[in-house]
Amino acid sequence: MYNASDLRKGLKIEMDGVPFVVTEFNFVKPGKGQALYVCKLKNMLNGGTVSKTFRSNDKIGMPDMQEKTVRYSYAEGDDYVFLDEDYEQLSVPASVLGVQQYFLSEDMQVAVVIYNGAPIDVTLPTFVEKTVVETEPGVRGNTATNVMKEARIEGGFALQVPLFINPGDLIKIDTRTSAYSDRVSKK
Repeated sequence: MYNASDLRKGLKIEMDGVPFVVTEFNFVKPGKGQALYVCKLKNMLNGGTVSKTFRSNDKIGMPDMQEKTVRYSYAEGDDYVFLDEDYEQLSVPASVLGVQQYFLSEDMQVAVVIYNGAPIDVTLPTFVEKTVVETEPGVRGNTATNVMKEARIEGGFALQVPLFINPGDLIKIDTRTSAYSDRVSKK
């Protein structure tokens, strides 16, 4: 069990049998009475957010979670198979991965959060490099502002990239926002 004084941003807690992560945290000391901890919590199962105020003497549940570092192996239907260091297989449904499934590469090392024996969250490296397979050619002279165009990367994911990106270019993508970050120079 956690005490309310243990609360901080990023802490994983359990309320009513559901795991939450603290996304915002504020300590309030009123002139009279107990200190209050005002938090915004994100539900780790469905992604919903809720605001909750804890008193300084409240006890908060500690979730039965573990984080494993695994390597991506292959896709099997709607599931993605990962291997841990003991070569044990861990199957993660596509619904848990969301758009991150498009950024997976063979043998990529990721962190998987397991709650009550089931994977509920996957954390990829912050940046991945993917090849652009399809995009419209840039229009010459249309460079007065930061103009973007749509491009498809290997795996079929579409994102906005600058005009100078061409098919075959290797680009860096931020996996937290699913947005273009940089073009990788060819060596």
